[in-house]
Amino acid sequence: MSCGSERRRPRLLFVAEAVTLAHAGRLMSLASALADDYEVCFACDPRYDAQLGESVVERRPVTTIPGERFLAALAKGTPFYDVQTLAGYVEEDRALIAGFDPVAVIGDFRLSLDVSAKLSGTPYLNITNGYWSPYAKLRYPVPELPFVRLTGVRTGQWLFDRVWPIFSARHSLPYNQLRQRYGLARNSLDTRDVYAGGTYALYADIPELVPMRALPRHHRFIGPILWSPAEPQPLWWDELPRDRPLIYVTLGSSGDGELLDEVLSAFASLPVFVIAATAGRVAPRDVPANARVADFLPGDAAVAGAALVVSNGGSATGYQALAAGVPVVGIASNLDQFIFANLVEQAGAGLLLRAGEASADTIRAAAVQMLHSATMKTRAEAMQRAIARRTPVAGVRTVLDEIVPRAPVAVGALRATALLV
Repeated sequence: MSCGSERRRPRLLFVAEAVTLAHAGRLMSLASALADDYEVCFACDPRYDAQLGESVVERRPVTTIPGERFLAALAKGTPFYDVQTLAGYVEEDRALIAGFDPVAVIGDFRLSLDVSAKLSGTPYLNITNGYWSPYAKLRYPVPELPFVRLTGVRTGQWLFDRVWPIFSARHSLPYNQLRQRYGLARNSLDTRDVYAGGTYALYADIPELVPMRALPRHHRFIGPILWSPAEPQPLWWDELPRDRPLIYVTLGSSGDGELLDEVLSAFASLPVFVIAATAGRVAPRDVPANARVADFLPGDAAVAGAALVVSNGGSATGYQALAAGVPVVGIASNLDQFIFANLVEQAGAGLLLRAGEASADTIRAAAVQMLHSATMKTRAEAMQRAIARRTPVAGVRTVLDEIVPRAPVAVGALRATALLV
């Protein structure tokens, strides 16, 4: 069966921007969960097909910029896309929408979809993070931008606070150019309006972690979308020792992979055991006797047995750890990681380390502090209970029930009803 097969149930088109594995993984998780009630097509660059695994969901490839290009822009603080790239995305999106004819499009970091869906007259459900919302009550920490190495963190934060409006406007410029190209009104110069665009903005977060002003009806928390790569357990999995704390380490597809050697060295002399996933990006120079390393690990099983998680600070592994009641050390490099790791630290459920300042000594000190902190464990367990109170699939279903009438009607009427929401 193909994405253009005969309609039997309402159709949903999912489009993920595969600049990192997390965006592809969490959207596939949603698509698979909704496939019982909807005819589903999942569109994504095939670079992560092995990690997404087999699924009942039909797939179609779409273009995504190389991950290296995205990560380089993150490191420099420059825009991820130019208007030509986004316009190419829009044409691909529109062809997908026209060919599949869905009642709604659901996207994850596919920033062209707000334009594509409007031009196609199709409701767009934007899966995003609440800390990128224009309604979030946050002060953004300065990430590891090049100038911070010259100014230091304190002066760098002072400068970042003042240049943020310019920084944000620069990032929003290609999207405003895109909207003008297609005859749509310009957005604000706030990048957060771009990230939260759509008929609905659905936050894959919990409000207990992300402080918000009053939200409009079409902005909603649905809870974190927990997902693990479809990877078998390594041969050494059943031989893990049970007589000492287990530390799960993953710097993910967007962290500073070069720090893995520092992390392993930090724990080499401690009475702990380490399991580490490299995301296929780096090969550690030396693996201590108390550590095991694989390209990918089943994260849900890894956090279930862990006393501590060391990550890149991002929300994917962070929420996976908190959902198991496990504190997190976030070694952050880019702004997204800094924001989330800072929120976890403010909640008392983890610690934020700057990648530019991280060393075996600082990582070891943070881990020892957390392993002996009953308070951090208690706060992580409070986050665990908050996460358990929300089911992302149920949140998405609620929105779909609002925009897709239960009685069969013409597709044009479905769209007209949805766009009035």
